[in-house]
Amino acid sequence: NLILEQFNSLTPENAMKMAPIHPEENRYLWNDADSIVAFAQQHGLKVRGHNLCWHNQTPGWLFKDPSGKEVTKELLLQRLKDHITTVVSRYKGKIYAWDVVNEAVSDKPGEYLRPSAWYRICGEEYIAKAFEYAHTADPNAILFYNDYNEINSAKREKIYKLVKGLQDSGVPIGGIGLQGHWAINEPSRPQLDSTIKKFADLGLKLQITELDISVYPKEHNARERKPEDADTILSEQKEQKQIEEYKMCFELFRKYRKVISGVTFWNVSDRHSWLDNFPVRGRKDYPLLFDKNLKPKKAFWEVAKF
Repeated sequence: NLILEQFNSLTPENAMKMAPIHPEENRYLWNDADSIVAFAQQHGLKVRGHNLCWHNQTPGWLFKDPSGKEVTKELLLQRLKDHITTVVSRYKGKIYAWDVVNEAVSDKPGEYLRPSAWYRICGEEYIAKAFEYAHTADPNAILFYNDYNEINSAKREKIYKLVKGLQDSGVPIGGIGLQGHWAINEPSRPQLDSTIKKFADLGLKLQITELDISVYPKEHNARERKPEDADTILSEQKEQKQIEEYKMCFELFRKYRKVISGVTFWNVSDRHSWLDNFPVRGRKDYPLLFDKNLKPKKAFWEVAKF
């Protein structure tokens, strides 16, 4: 089994997100999450919980009161508390780390926090509250703030500001998750080095939480298919660029090994990846270290060779 041979930690890609696990106010669906945790326990693997508060994949009932109007701040924070307490308590001692708040920072220039329903209704306070609720439910779990585009200097400053503010306020945040949805053309070595260094200065644990390196140049927004998207063969040229990018990333991860406590890939092999449908639906990508037949690619050997 490839997972048991090559990995020592698991993250559920979707099973613990709010809509899948808590589709109705008084109903939780535990099967998928329970089976992942049971598999991990049976085989001595660690589990990172993902995630407790996000603007996406939220259930329809969450932001509405019983009369169908938008919820008050008080009710929404109570629902957040109930959700986090229930989920984190269930897996207390079985999940060593949680992505507590996911992607709360805006990508837009001049805008600090994402104008999500969470932010619109609760203001910035929901972020600190989520960490407090999670810490109360499991004081031993390491609690992460997790985000993407972390190599972009403007976004990086915003993430830094958020995390530093939480730290300075005594919020129980233990780590920063850098998602690492990268591509053959980014990040550059200086860009990644300066990003890791900047966050390392906060003194928290750092983890690369959702690593994949697309064989196509990076695009940030979903778009329609173009004729040239039909070329989905993994050419030697694309593969070579990917090999170089993976090699560079892991050289830097090892350089900062005292602060980086884990690297998680966003799937196991090229058989399945969310990038097969983003930014272009149905365009096959090859972003991981194992091929569709679960065999190590050349990039794997560059990562493993040190």
